[in-house]
Amino acid sequence: MMMIRVVTFLMVCVVVRCQLSSDFYSKNCPNVLNIVRREVRSAVRNEMRMAASLLRLHFHDCFVNGCDGSVLLDGNDGEKFALPNLNSARGYEVIDSIKAAVETACGGVVSCADVLAIAARDSVVLSGGPTWNVLLGRRDGVSANQTAANLQLPSPFDSLDSIVSKFDAVGLNTTDVVALSGGHTIGLSRCALFSGRLSNFSGSGAPDATLDSSLIPELRSACPVNGDGNNTVALDNRSRDLFDNSYFRNLVNGRGILQSDQVLVSGDSAASTTKTIAELYSNNSAVFFCDFANAMIKMGNISPLTGGNGEIRRNCRVVNS
Repeated sequence: MMMIRVVTFLMVCVVVRCQLSSDFYSKNCPNVLNIVRREVRSAVRNEMRMAASLLRLHFHDCFVNGCDGSVLLDGNDGEKFALPNLNSARGYEVIDSIKAAVETACGGVVSCADVLAIAARDSVVLSGGPTWNVLLGRRDGVSANQTAANLQLPSPFDSLDSIVSKFDAVGLNTTDVVALSGGHTIGLSRCALFSGRLSNFSGSGAPDATLDSSLIPELRSACPVNGDGNNTVALDNRSRDLFDNSYFRNLVNGRGILQSDQVLVSGDSAASTTKTIAELYSNNSAVFFCDFANAMIKMGNISPLTGGNGEIRRNCRVVNS
């Protein structure tokens, strides 16, 4: 029986091929993986939420201009000040610390985009999730694209068709939509991103019918009508800091916090496909872990800058002078 399970898992877990390489730094910065893992472990020990924040930074980087570290750039026109990131994306100081440690070991060699990709993988692993070989060799972009960040990043208020369309635009399919949404098994959400589901703006209207009624009092308590919307709740209140498949069990039971999560099982025209996948993941964490790892590799290969394109930033916040 165990052999059958192993064979089945290996058949499902198809390796995604990519133009990048897992051994890209084997000669010129052989300890980079250990250095990044050490720094991420320290950051996560200091604040468990940071694992979700670093994972999200990589996601938001890759969806805009490809995985080029552009989300890390400072400046009023930077992506970090786009609406999907403003007062939301975090972890920049941790990336600064990781980059400084990497620069000390091998200056001018490892890109910020690759640091972010490794940190995202390590954040998942340190939270109890799957591992994968991070494919490396990206170079850093020299400009941010705030306009694209506002248009291309999936929103907590998007319909399912809109979310699927945004994933499709960067080469990711419906399975990738559901698998990567599973990253919400760790992390927090601000009340402003879901409080509209609890009632209308006066606080007296009917809540979202797809939301489990037993969850509503808890969420209303955490998100008072007269609050500023900055209180936070766990996206997965079963196991907020553990990377597992309980997020999908929540969705099946109407306990997805964000509208963009719950629509995976109760949304518009694409929902029949995404619901089937979400139900599978809710019952089989091995398949979810495998699909998530493959989706992360695919996402990490969105339009990387390689060869003579871009640069290796010495400081992730600014382009080289």
